[in-house]
Amino acid sequence: MAIGSWKSPVEATYLAPSDASQNQRLEGMPFGTRGGIVAPHTFPADGEYKFSIQNFGVGSFIPNEQLALIIDGERAHVWPYRGVGLAVGMTADTDGTLEVTVPVRAGSRLVGATFIATNYRPSLDIIRHYDRQSLENNTIPQIQNYPAIGFVRIQGPFNAERPADSASRRKVFTCRPKPASSASEGECAKQILTTMARRAYRRPATAEEIATLLSFFENGRKDGSFDDGIELALRLLLASPQFLVRAEREPATVQAGQAYAISDIELASRLSFFLWSSIPDDELIGLAAERRLSQPAVLEKQVRRMLADPRSEALVSNFAQQLLYLRNLPATAPDGVFYPNWDDELRQSLKRESELFFDSVIREDRNILDLLTADYTFVNERLARHYGIPNVYGSRLRRVTLPPEMDYRRGLLGKGSFLAVASTQNFRSSPVKRGAWVLENILGTPPPEPPANVPALEETKGTGKPLTLREQMTLHRTQQPCAGCHKIMDPIGFALENLDADASWRAKQGGDSGMPIDARVKLFDGQEVDGPSELRAALLRYSPQFVRMFIEKMMTYALGRGLEYTDMPTVRAIARDIEKDGKRFSAIVLGVVRSAPFRMRVKGT
Repeated sequence: MAIGSWKSPVEATYLAPSDASQNQRLEGMPFGTRGGIVAPHTFPADGEYKFSIQNFGVGSFIPNEQLALIIDGERAHVWPYRGVGLAVGMTADTDGTLEVTVPVRAGSRLVGATFIATNYRPSLDIIRHYDRQSLENNTIPQIQNYPAIGFVRIQGPFNAERPADSASRRKVFTCRPKPASSASEGECAKQILTTMARRAYRRPATAEEIATLLSFFENGRKDGSFDDGIELALRLLLASPQFLVRAEREPATVQAGQAYAISDIELASRLSFFLWSSIPDDELIGLAAERRLSQPAVLEKQVRRMLADPRSEALVSNFAQQLLYLRNLPATAPDGVFYPNWDDELRQSLKRESELFFDSVIREDRNILDLLTADYTFVNERLARHYGIPNVYGSRLRRVTLPPEMDYRRGLLGKGSFLAVASTQNFRSSPVKRGAWVLENILGTPPPEPPANVPALEETKGTGKPLTLREQMTLHRTQQPCAGCHKIMDPIGFALENLDADASWRAKQGGDSGMPIDARVKLFDGQEVDGPSELRAALLRYSPQFVRMFIEKMMTYALGRGLEYTDMPTVRAIARDIEKDGKRFSAIVLGVVRSAPFRMRVKGT
């Protein structure tokens, strides 16, 4: 694929989430468009590709409605959309699928099937969903709402040709041989393969390794072109254990059970996969090859350079997603009757809000406690309306300062992603799960696993009067062996009960006609709090535990293994050392990188 060659057509299908509203412009699509699907797709060769687009089976006849296929921001094809009706498809003469074959040049491109926003009438759906229409509870036929796309299928290439140019080919072919010159071909091939091997092996390649790669180039060149020779050598490179496995060699002179420092080359890989989730760049490899990377001043400079590099966004997409449980968000699917405001756009906005919030702590090198106290967040129009923040328009998330009346939104405890993932399977707010999340991810004291055969909550008692969730949990806590853990977790969760499972603020449980929520609790340490804001202030008394917990999680991520009791002195030492630097994010990273567990190994027996 990197060289640009494909022997037979392949197929890829991109599905839209079933609860996507598709009423707003999607990121990556031009202004003046609405809904549909956007997906990055790699086209392996120049050729013709068949695009098949099918709707969700919803939507009505709307005059002049148009559907556009857009590739890298340019219209590739436009269809008139006539609605699904009762018995006809998207074009009134097919089964609901639109198809077109268009030529596309090789490369990774952003493909979108989206509607041209020529009609801005309000939806006439009598169920009055917030923004959703492709839902299981939307069963009235011929409702007057906007149409929606279900999937896009891409097949090809047909009549394929190897591309003369693409982004990946420019990275591979750093030189071109002179015509009809075997000597020039050999020199150019050696330059290309030496550069590629240095990156793939994450170190300078040996002369023997380069000779092996060149032998594969020569075999490929016999039966094809110069490009075919490079492709065969590249196949070997990508199948090599030197590329696929991050091996760290044990020195022969070190005794079993003895600690030793890893080499600078190995340190470069540890560092790059920690901060970038990828291979080290040429600068790192160059310093490591000169055995200078392990020098304290050089190492600190490289860490700060790497944190400032856009590739450190991997800390957000990998470390933060694990830390904040953001990977659990796709599984949240509430009942649309009870949570009509929830849809995939909201789900994605909540996820991106937390990612940008964490990223701001990295980019601005903030005090790590700002994860609990920061008075700002990131919202777009969709999320701002859900939170009740005025004067925010458009699909792009931007930073906003929270007004004083929204003090409960500050820090992680006010983020919708946390409130959603810490909910029950049927998407009800769960004081137990929220309390357990806080214990593990803020206080660093995870509760034990629940015992077997835990009884269900009783919804009524005695006279049959409905019980509030708090009353149900209070009754549940009287039963052993549940009481021990619940008296620690439940008060934390009940202080957050004003925030519903979808992160919206509520004064009553079960809607306006429900029972008032009492968020006053006494925590296990005796502190009395009322609501999320006072809970956050109470938890800040234990900020040293939060700092240690964060260091533990980061060390686990950096080392790729769970921590042992022998690692805890290192964790405490880092926590002490970062005090003088204001507990900044970079100080924690530097503490982890400088630590003995990160820079040393113990030889196995």
